[in-house]
Amino acid sequence: MTVHFIGAGPGAPDLLTLRGRDLIASCPVCLYAGSLVPEAILAHCPPDAQIINTASMSLDDIVAHITTADAAGHDVARLHSGDLSVWSAMGEQMRRLRDAGIGVSVTPGVPSFSAAAAALGAELTLPGLAQSVVLTRTPGRASSMPAGETLTNFAATGATLAIHLSIQNLDTVVRDLSPAYGDDCPVAVVYRASWPDQQIIRGTLADIAGRLDASISRTALILVGPALAGEGFDESCLYAADYDRRYRPQSADSPWADWSHGDD
Repeated sequence: MTVHFIGAGPGAPDLLTLRGRDLIASCPVCLYAGSLVPEAILAHCPPDAQIINTASMSLDDIVAHITTADAAGHDVARLHSGDLSVWSAMGEQMRRLRDAGIGVSVTPGVPSFSAAAAALGAELTLPGLAQSVVLTRTPGRASSMPAGETLTNFAATGATLAIHLSIQNLDTVVRDLSPAYGDDCPVAVVYRASWPDQQIIRGTLADIAGRLDASISRTALILVGPALAGEGFDESCLYAADYDRRYRPQSADSPWADWSHGDD
């Protein structure tokens, strides 16, 4: 018996990996985070599957359901939104399951920041502007932040910031980021990226709070950084005509020259 932790993606049902789809279809038990995982994904469950919404459950309740499935010899599909590597609460579940000797596997999903960037038509790492993306959040009731992981510290790097679970703290975000990025730094808020009711609000650190509708109070990602402007950046060397690379050596003296003809 195995518990398959599956990233269900950011919202659009067709942004589910083929591996995730096939695992869901193979499991007689499915536990899903009902507030964030679209019900259309549950259509991949077997017709007679036991489908359990964990939105109102405690960790003890969730583990109890899994333990019951384990005793019956049933594999479990455990669905979380986005990707499981960040803010999924997978770690605490896996720790208990491993302590109980229950097997686990992990299937990645499309993360919300990727869906948001796609909605914006934006590359978050543009040469000369930003070559790093920081995934972070502000402190909340569920989790505090380690002392060194502050927006002020991250802003000092000049990286593109993808700030999750923080739309209710937008004023704090603006206050902490403005000294390093400047008031005219581009900001985009993407509400429910890839869902049918997706909304995109663009602005700057100076005016984004005034542009935001008061009804957007959760399930929104804040992206900040110069790369969001999509202008003023350098072209990379990757596709430059004179760039010496493995698949396009520029001379007989290139370290790639012999390699490129070795398998003709």
